[in-house]
Amino acid sequence: MEKADLAQTPVIPEPQPASETPRNNDGLEVLETREWMDSLDYVLSRGGPVRAGRLLQQLSLHARRVAGVNLPFTATTPYQNTISVRAQAPFPGSQEMERRIKSLVRWNAMAMVVRANKEESGIGGHISTFASAATLYEVAFNHFFQARTESGDRDIVYYQGHAAPGIYSRAFLEGRLPKEKLENFRRELKAGGGLSSYPHPWLMPDFWEFPTVSMGLGPIQSIYHARFIKYLENRGLKTSTGGKVWAFLGDGEMDEPESLGSITLASREKLDNLIWVINCNLQRLDGPVRGNGKIIQELEAIFRGAGWNVIKVIWGTDWDSLFQNDRDGLLVKRLGEIADGQYQKFFVESGAYFRQNLFGSDPRLLRMVEHLSDDQLSRLRLGGHDPIKVHAAFKSAVEHKGAPTVVLAKTIKGYGLGEAGEGKNITHQQKKLNDEELKMFRSRFGIPLSDEQLHGAPFYRPDDDSPEIKYMQERRKHLGGYMPTRKVRSKPIAGVSESHFEEFYKGTEGREVSTTMVFVRMLAKLLRDPEVGKLIVPIIPDEARTFGMEALFRQVGIYSSVGQLYEPVDMDTLLYYKEAKDGQILEEGITEAGSISSFIAAGTAYANHGINTIPFFIYYSMFGFQRIGDLIWAAADMRTRGFLVGGTAGRTTLAGEGLQHQDGHSHVLALPVPNLVAYDPAFAYEIAIIIQDGIRRMYVDQESIFYYLTVGNEPLPMPPMPEGEDVREGILKGMYRFNTSSKKDAKLRAQLLGSGAIMFEVLKAQQILEQYGVAADVWSVTSYKELYRNANDCERWNMLHPGDKPKGAYVTQQLKDTQGVLVAASDYMKVLPESISQWMPRHLVSLGTDGFGRSEGRAALRDFFEVDAKHIVLATLHALAREKQIGIEIVQKAIQDLGINPEKANPAIS
Repeated sequence: MEKADLAQTPVIPEPQPASETPRNNDGLEVLETREWMDSLDYVLSRGGPVRAGRLLQQLSLHARRVAGVNLPFTATTPYQNTISVRAQAPFPGSQEMERRIKSLVRWNAMAMVVRANKEESGIGGHISTFASAATLYEVAFNHFFQARTESGDRDIVYYQGHAAPGIYSRAFLEGRLPKEKLENFRRELKAGGGLSSYPHPWLMPDFWEFPTVSMGLGPIQSIYHARFIKYLENRGLKTSTGGKVWAFLGDGEMDEPESLGSITLASREKLDNLIWVINCNLQRLDGPVRGNGKIIQELEAIFRGAGWNVIKVIWGTDWDSLFQNDRDGLLVKRLGEIADGQYQKFFVESGAYFRQNLFGSDPRLLRMVEHLSDDQLSRLRLGGHDPIKVHAAFKSAVEHKGAPTVVLAKTIKGYGLGEAGEGKNITHQQKKLNDEELKMFRSRFGIPLSDEQLHGAPFYRPDDDSPEIKYMQERRKHLGGYMPTRKVRSKPIAGVSESHFEEFYKGTEGREVSTTMVFVRMLAKLLRDPEVGKLIVPIIPDEARTFGMEALFRQVGIYSSVGQLYEPVDMDTLLYYKEAKDGQILEEGITEAGSISSFIAAGTAYANHGINTIPFFIYYSMFGFQRIGDLIWAAADMRTRGFLVGGTAGRTTLAGEGLQHQDGHSHVLALPVPNLVAYDPAFAYEIAIIIQDGIRRMYVDQESIFYYLTVGNEPLPMPPMPEGEDVREGILKGMYRFNTSSKKDAKLRAQLLGSGAIMFEVLKAQQILEQYGVAADVWSVTSYKELYRNANDCERWNMLHPGDKPKGAYVTQQLKDTQGVLVAASDYMKVLPESISQWMPRHLVSLGTDGFGRSEGRAALRDFFEVDAKHIVLATLHALAREKQIGIEIVQKAIQDLGINPEKANPAIS
């Protein structure tokens, strides 16, 4: 339905109680209403909608000022199209040709899923989502998606994950995907390769750009991506050329908190480069989205309240004449009364049912459709299936300035599937069609296949010189090329000078400094680099002062799209809160999900925008993998590059904060992410080596990896880097010998493995052990994950090459010539060092911080979790006793000497 003139579709006021409206005034009220309507018609005809709108606003203000009349608040508009017929842009293409192309895309998308499930039952796939959204996509592909403009810009598109078969189908018709690929849909390990289930850049790096099927992640990423584009433009790293960020989403997807959680950022930043298209097919997996409500009206209220431009596309062209004749607004009112669950029922019932239950509530409504047969009534199209209405909405969205736009398009889930699932609750799981259903689908969309050909659901592609293929190719050529396509558009950088890192190799000569401050100092130096400095993107979720980063406020500024419109309260201080339009820091506020979305946008700019931006996202380590693990997994899929920096890392470093803020497991949660390189450094020089090598690997060698680096806030004396070439190699590979015991003639030996925050406890334990006659060497383990990865690589190679000389794991090689018991201590769960225990030359004793945190000081926490120096000593002595190298009485005496309570609660379960 189109938004008719105000005179044609008035908002009917609520009837007043009989005591306030005398019955004999009914006729007079109708007459007065008609006079006012006629007057408004006159204003519309002479002054247009803008003048009429001003007049209505003035009347409202006048009534409120003079008589205290307050109109009831409403965040929604009537249940009709936002764009009126008169304001509707003409359709620029061939409707018939585009209908035929869309039918071919529909058929091959359906065939892909049906064939896959015939070949292997249960392989899955989705037909119904794309079936409902086909018109939305086809209009965009034919008229709006800019693959490349004359100035080199382009549109960015987040495709709805469940619609992937439709996107594959179009690429097949365009000649970009061979039929063999479609035959191997969801069978990627078949000979010749196949197609991934959903958009996955890791699996299809030349095709997909954004993984979107983990619902809610596409919406929030699109917002922060659109804002990041403005950031690049305002900082002079990218020329503003009008490219749009499109996100195609589902109405059920809006229930995910990530979907709607950041929409005010989009309006606050005036992101008119952002367009959301929400496919409102009224259904999620199990049933209606809002069976007892109206999801389109609900979303309209939400987005209008958040400051978005909202365009509703509810009714198709077939409804226009009905609304033009709806002088009293009866039809609009009736359509607004019906719940979504009932609309779903209308979609699957006959025209007679539709007539009786929708129009039959009022004789006047029945008269409005008496000229239409039941069959015609059942074929009244919804707006989301009408290319004319969709085109008008998209054109208006593209041209809108000053705010983001959301298009709410009403569709039918499973459109075209008929009895197989159109509009039914089971349609999301629909993956198979029998021969009769295939015939109906074939006939409905005019696919030139005979009945005999249908059994195998064959793919169909016309010849290259057919009108359909030529039309598709011409449209995409006009719009700059094919989409989706992923290309690495940047060139490798030259690298970073060694001089930025040399000061950190020397240590602090006894001065105490936290590894967080080491990192901040290093970042400040990198920001001053004439080549790399401008590419660095510091990202902080409202914790800059916690991490000691306020000095960067003055150095590079905090990004604001409008600059700084106020005088900050700390203006007179050296490190005041400085916002600037070309500011470099993204201070995101309290949102880890938003911050990681900015990290992803910056970390994929090398491909999306041809700019090697280097993001450093520093945050409380507890709120990384635990809180936003799904977005980190998406970052991995997207081949994101950059540094995640977990601050105040470790279970015992954040004194006083307690259970929810103390991280003893982020490195364990980092293990499953395949292309994430994770380090837990203890010393300044280790951080320097890791960051320098990380920049080289990601931005010089162009590896598709990203980094997780943990830093602490405990001030400690940073030692100089030990001599030897193997130190640098060991830091990067995961471990190296930091020092050896001064007791060269001791008979009792131990190898102590330390890392991160607990490394200094290990060094203390080394000194105490000498009092017990134990000579302990100390190893710095910078990355258990790298050791684990290397060991498994060797294990696999040896299994597959039994006749060749076996490869030795790096950890095995490092420890094979050592003597003594092995004890590892970290501020993380015991499972972290235990992950490499099978490659140790001897039994490994692991100390870690399993359990919930506590509010306490560092010393008490380390005692509670049994990872302090005295517990490391005890673990070493106990291991020696188990090896029969010392008597048990020495262990018992040590417990007394060290003040250890053997009856204390187990921290892992207390």
